[in-house]
Amino acid sequence: MGRKSSLLTVDDVRGAWAIMPTPARPGASDWRMEETVDLDETARVVEKLIESGVDAIVSLGTFGEGASLTWDEKRQFMATVVETVRGRVPYFCGTTSLNTRETIRQTRAAYDIGCDGTMLGLPMWQIADVPTAVQFFRSVAEACPEMAICVYANSETFKFDFPRQFWAQVCEIPQVITAKYLGIGSLVPDLNLSKRKIRFLPFDADYYAAARIDPDFCTAFWTSGAVCGPAPVLRLRDEIAKAKKSADWTQARMVSEAISRTYATLFPNGSFKDFSTYNIGLEKARMNAAGWMYAGPCRPPYHLVPEAYLEGARLSGTRWAELHQQYSAEAAR
Repeated sequence: MGRKSSLLTVDDVRGAWAIMPTPARPGASDWRMEETVDLDETARVVEKLIESGVDAIVSLGTFGEGASLTWDEKRQFMATVVETVRGRVPYFCGTTSLNTRETIRQTRAAYDIGCDGTMLGLPMWQIADVPTAVQFFRSVAEACPEMAICVYANSETFKFDFPRQFWAQVCEIPQVITAKYLGIGSLVPDLNLSKRKIRFLPFDADYYAAARIDPDFCTAFWTSGAVCGPAPVLRLRDEIAKAKKSADWTQARMVSEAISRTYATLFPNGSFKDFSTYNIGLEKARMNAAGWMYAGPCRPPYHLVPEAYLEGARLSGTRWAELHQQYSAEAAR
């Protein structure tokens, strides 16, 4: 179906990696509803992301509602993305589950559908120690040797701190080529302990700082903002690429600061922990308010969010939309 011809490597991880939600049809918050995925909107958004110039597409993480979709819905969604991408950019699905065997089953099926890789989190019913976490990734890689892996390193979601000894061991698994990474406080030691075999993907608002730390290796980032309008993150990507050549980081810093300002109201009480409690609802409210795509309602049980928190998310989305319009207009001149 257009998959890349060989296993992706760390050198294939570059640029803006857009993480998208799974568009939901109206009424999807009702547990009685079946076939909740809006496949037409899925195809439209994927095509528009590729046309805009994003470098990769990732799906079925937290706000991608990988935990609240049925397997049939996930399979249909992945197939639609693969059919739309047609090998033009890498596509990483998501196959996180509550155990190793089910994760392997889903990952093998995703490979057969045509996905290039998977963004993979740990089973979280029981808190994992480092040997358990490393063995989980080893087992999936052994069972699915042609599937690239992006470690989904979210400690709030997976109840695991992703300590330095984890990166020092998991980097020896050839399929593990990248990681969705939060914060940059431990970036330098994590880069060193992983021997730079894993391309850490910082959040879009952290990409400028990461690129200043290690401009040669920090060449990619993840973004949920791309589906609120891709112009800001594409401008960020390009300004940082220019800065690496010219050593003038002024414009790159300005774009990064503009992006960061849009997030001021997204995190309730300024807390990532509070945000994580309502991640799906807040992100989808932000995306719907931005208006670049229709993310739709949240699937149960994660559809109940305090209205005051939603107001902040919507404001974040409208601010991003304004920035997208500004940069789009500037690019058209």
